[in-house]
Amino acid sequence: MPPYPEIEPYDQGMLDVGDGHRIHWETCGNPHGKPALVLHGGPGSGASPLFRRYFDPDAYRIVLLDQRGCGRSTPHASAYDTDMSVNTTAHVIADLELLRRHLGIGRWLVWGVSWGSVLALRYAQTCPGAVCELVLTGVATGSDAEVALLTRGLGKIFPEAFERFLAGVPEDERDGNLAAAYHRLLESPDPAVRERAARAWTDWETATIPAPPRSVERYEDPVFRMGFARTVTHYWGNGHFLPDGAVLRDAYLLAGVPGTLVQGSLDFGNLLGIVWRLHHAWPGSELVVLDQAGHNAGAPGVVDALVAATDKYAGRWRGCSPNR
Repeated sequence: MPPYPEIEPYDQGMLDVGDGHRIHWETCGNPHGKPALVLHGGPGSGASPLFRRYFDPDAYRIVLLDQRGCGRSTPHASAYDTDMSVNTTAHVIADLELLRRHLGIGRWLVWGVSWGSVLALRYAQTCPGAVCELVLTGVATGSDAEVALLTRGLGKIFPEAFERFLAGVPEDERDGNLAAAYHRLLESPDPAVRERAARAWTDWETATIPAPPRSVERYEDPVFRMGFARTVTHYWGNGHFLPDGAVLRDAYLLAGVPGTLVQGSLDFGNLLGIVWRLHHAWPGSELVVLDQAGHNAGAPGVVDALVAATDKYAGRWRGCSPNR
């Protein structure tokens, strides 16, 4: 299934979630349709208009938000004085619940990509009454092993890029948690140190995760680059603020929540077998593996599978009421 035509929001706003943060949200599609929440990746990438097109606008009330510190939400993580201590997985899950109640929604389908899949899974595990289905791609679970793979393990596949990436942190920190080491640099009072660290971090990401030109170009925006690098390293350097392995360990809590996992066979996260293990630990999940696709929600085959999944769930209300 190709993506649906481009649409614009019919409503949007800024929601005060406390701690000095206000999150930007928007709703598209059918105001009386089945509610669907879209969770972007990163952490820190912000919502993309492309995500609106994965849903039938006649069937769904599509809700997108920019999570704390990114996109149009305030304050932005790129600002040095933004307090990152109040940007954690628990804070963001609380924001999702506040937004759900603010919009008068009972339960919703939750769609997530990459970090958004980690967030969606933990949200469903901790707030089971809020989620009726899950559609996930670029699947991850936020474990320490996944962070170690993406920051160090891939160095064996991309040795030249890894040498540059490793050189970006002090020599005495190169054997430790590289995400945490980079985050310390991104918290430096020296703006030149912060900028070099942000550039080195995003250079490593573009070297290891092939992406379309539009996604790569955003790293040339110094505000996006700084906010993204600061947020990702904050989460990755702190174990995603989750007990290690908790999302996979608690997969049994998803019993009764149908879900579709769309995964590219060339996604490097597959090296740990995470998506396969999650699928087999989650009763009622469906795994769709696509050859010649990597960690990219916009790849043609991936888009088709994601649209097919949301179409499948469109008429399945199963207590997923549009209003509370």
